[in-house]
Amino acid sequence: MNKTDTKNKNARGSSAQFFVAGELCRRNLVAVVTMGNTPNTDVLCSNIEGTKFVHIQVKTYPPGNRTVTVGLKAEKDYGEKFIWVLAGIPRENDKREFEYYIIPSSEVAKNISNAHKKWLSEPGLKGRVRKDSNIRVIAIPPYADYTGWKIDKYKNRWDIIEDLLK
Repeated sequence: MNKTDTKNKNARGSSAQFFVAGELCRRNLVAVVTMGNTPNTDVLCSNIEGTKFVHIQVKTYPPGNRTVTVGLKAEKDYGEKFIWVLAGIPRENDKREFEYYIIPSSEVAKNISNAHKKWLSEPGLKGRVRKDSNIRVIAIPPYADYTGWKIDKYKNRWDIIEDLLK
């Protein structure tokens, strides 16, 4: 990856956090981008009264990608008040729509762990034994992950966050 690609990826990642926060504010919630100052939380969201909170981890990918990388921490269930938002942010001059998948931490943890174990247990290219790493991925529709998990039902499911804040 060259320097320009890295800058674009970083800018798209940062912008995704603001797009997610903006959508939550549009839905009459309070959302603050943490700017890296809160472990595992890109956006902190509360109800308007400030009495209930949800932690949101945002992972960005360009629409059309087969997967989004989430990393090893995706195997941990951080509890019901922790949500992953996979944000499909189009590249500059790309006419595709923005896309969002809002997925509870428990669902991500269970499925990422199962898919990675299955991937490790099966032979790789030319029958080689696969080596473990910290990389974990989620397949973006229409694709499924290694176990067949599809995230279609989480597309634009902002109600998952809204319901936690009622």
